[in-house]
Amino acid sequence: MDITQILLAAQSPDANQRTVAESNLTQFQEQNLPNFLLSLSVELSNDEKPPESRRLAGIILKNSLDAKDSAKKELLLQQWVTVDPSIKLKIKDSLLLTLGSSVHDARHTSSQVIAKVASIEIPRREWQDLIAKLLGNMTTPGASAPLKQATLEALGYVCEEVSPQHLEQDQVNAVLTAVVQGMSQTEPSPEVRLAAVKALYNALDFAESNFANEMERNYIMKVVCETATSKEVDIRQAAFECLVAIASTYYVHLEPYMQTIFNLTANAVKGDEEQVALQAVEFWSTICDEEIELQDECDGADDANSSAHFRFIEKALPSLVPMLLETLLKQEEDQDQDDTVWNISMSGGTCLGLVARTVGDSVVPLVMPFVEANITKPDWHCREAATFAFGSILEGPSVEKLAPLVQSGLDFLLNTMNDPNSQVKDTTAWTLGRVFELLHSPISANPIINNANLPRIMAVLLESSKDVPNVAEKVCGAIYFLAQGYEDAESMSSVLTPFLPNAIAALLSAADRADTTHFRLRASAYEALNEIVRVSNIPETAGIIGQLLQEIMRRLNLTFDIQILSSGDKEKQSDLQALLCGVLQVIIQKLSNSDAKSIIAQAADQLMHLFLRVFACHSSTVHEEAMLAIGALAYATGPEFVKYMPNFFSYLEAGLQNYEEYQVCSISVGVVGDICRALEDKVLPFCDRIMTVLLKDLSNSMLNRSVKPPIFSCFGDIALAIGENFEKYLPYAMPMLQGAAELLGTLDQSDDDMVDYGNQLRRGIFEAYSGILQGIKGPKAQLMIPYGTHLLQFTEAVFRDRSRDESVTKAAVAVLGDLADTLGPSSKDLLGSNLFHIEFLRECMDSDDEVSETAAWAQGMISQAMA
Repeated sequence: MDITQILLAAQSPDANQRTVAESNLTQFQEQNLPNFLLSLSVELSNDEKPPESRRLAGIILKNSLDAKDSAKKELLLQQWVTVDPSIKLKIKDSLLLTLGSSVHDARHTSSQVIAKVASIEIPRREWQDLIAKLLGNMTTPGASAPLKQATLEALGYVCEEVSPQHLEQDQVNAVLTAVVQGMSQTEPSPEVRLAAVKALYNALDFAESNFANEMERNYIMKVVCETATSKEVDIRQAAFECLVAIASTYYVHLEPYMQTIFNLTANAVKGDEEQVALQAVEFWSTICDEEIELQDECDGADDANSSAHFRFIEKALPSLVPMLLETLLKQEEDQDQDDTVWNISMSGGTCLGLVARTVGDSVVPLVMPFVEANITKPDWHCREAATFAFGSILEGPSVEKLAPLVQSGLDFLLNTMNDPNSQVKDTTAWTLGRVFELLHSPISANPIINNANLPRIMAVLLESSKDVPNVAEKVCGAIYFLAQGYEDAESMSSVLTPFLPNAIAALLSAADRADTTHFRLRASAYEALNEIVRVSNIPETAGIIGQLLQEIMRRLNLTFDIQILSSGDKEKQSDLQALLCGVLQVIIQKLSNSDAKSIIAQAADQLMHLFLRVFACHSSTVHEEAMLAIGALAYATGPEFVKYMPNFFSYLEAGLQNYEEYQVCSISVGVVGDICRALEDKVLPFCDRIMTVLLKDLSNSMLNRSVKPPIFSCFGDIALAIGENFEKYLPYAMPMLQGAAELLGTLDQSDDDMVDYGNQLRRGIFEAYSGILQGIKGPKAQLMIPYGTHLLQFTEAVFRDRSRDESVTKAAVAVLGDLADTLGPSSKDLLGSNLFHIEFLRECMDSDDEVSETAAWAQGMISQAMA
């Protein structure tokens, strides 16, 4: 079997040839994997072979060692581990040989494959001479530039793939020495120097002890800073990328170099190519990120603990802010038309926003003169930059500092919505949105928005919602934040009532004119509409919201008539249905929480009919939104919802079984809870099938773990709904709860994500136990006695664990009360032999209101049971 010919045929324009070749490759791989991999490595290393066959050989080789999917990756790793060591040695020698190839693609692929093999072998204490062999290429007299370039590339990839703990310090020192020498100005080849800078970027995580040593650190920093002034633009860019990474990883060591770095970044921002200037600004954004994080950590801590906070931004402020303000004047024409644009003015504005969050009030006097000097200039670049600067500093400084400026400038911003230039209007609408999001509080002593200026604000916003799509989208965002300000002051939201009909009309109109290229305007308009509904004052607006309900149902009905000629049409229909179902959900929730419930009752049949038609369109994004809306409808209609269950249940079951799109599965689990609360014991006929699917979900290793805690909570919801009928599920549900409780002991406590997940799982388990205990309370309560000891042991383990969050504490305390309440005197022995509850409840009595209230109730229940 000639591997070269097969590899070439696999890339043939003739589909039949391709199919046969691909089948031959698969057959070879399955029948003799070691020789298959060896043949590929020989093909890749042979300079006599065609570039096309070598390229594909490298790709297949790389994909035989690594995969994005973790299960597949583990399988490939095990396959490599079992290959005969003598064959592996030949493959690795071939790969190292390829680094000296005259063909760039072959060298590049080989360096990647070497790193993939290293990622498997080095953690297993194999291929221990790899680093030495690579470094040998760098020190061999007369080594060619291509060999050195490929070797540095391989070293960089190895550092990217392997964890720092798996390399010895002397290996790290040798790698860094070779890399820094490769960066030196004495190296004649720019390709070698670029590969060296990129390798240093990947090796920085390994350099902790080198950065802790002043002499070594000085040398590394000197070489990086020199490289940042190389004559080749891509090398300068890579050097600044290294400085950005150093700012993030080694902030505490930066102080001696900050003046030099400031000069480098200032020169780059002022006069270098944009790709270099962007990295120079990114350096300061990264310093801001570090200092914001340090300030967050120090809040509430003694000042003595903040020694690592060097306040670089504060010290650089007088020079840094003018440098950033200059970047704002370097806009591109029509940059407002494309939200993916990232240029020096966008980068500078983002950095200025981070500076404002880092230093607070002291940024304001440095920025306002620029705003005042440019805001009325005839050149639109100046007006837009001034508005961008003002909008960028609204988060960080105190309300006391900003409120007077905003109050005096608000009218000016509203007038600017008539500016002849679209970019100025776009940035002004964004700035108004920021003002409303960050500073608008109706309950403050001196609110930004009051009865005097609200009519003018609404008039300008509603008129501007007719502007070009990108401006209108930002205006809808501003309306959203304006409405959101009234969420915590609902009694005051009636000030919006007079504007409601016009606002709804304007937002519906904005959503209507959004064509496919401006889907974001449509989404923004409907999100603003949702927020206006959420804060509207019922009952005075019930009639208007009722009319809106009819209009949105009409629009949803029209989506079924959209002609589907392509996947793009299907996606457009699906996105629109998702938005409309989202609006319906908000309206249903709003009206069902008030005296206007009858409006939902009258429309329920029609709503359910529409949602079922949406499901029939088979799209998962819609699935989520329609499912959420149905959950709201179940809550609104209560026991009446049972009439929809026969038609709806198959869709609910499909949602619960959707392992691939786990968000759909998770939302479906939540809807089961909504239905249980709505139907109570009327849900019983459907429980066998629901419990069967939920138990399968819990056993399914492919289902995303985040769905499992809500499933446990759902057991509690089902038990509460069907009461003692839950008895038949106890033999299946309880072992699942006990198994999950044991799994908690194996979670990695050093991983924050795992700690969060552990808390979600604990809460889910406690909510399940609480629901089951409350549901079975009564004649069959004794059924729970066998599970009491395990529950108390689990609760004690959670009590002893300091990583539990408040919601877990509350759920654990509630379970103790439920156990005592359900089992009554029968819980006496259980509680008597597990006395940790005394200490736990005492601790909780001193907590915040909710936890202490729950603890007081639980204490009462336990006292009664023990009496």
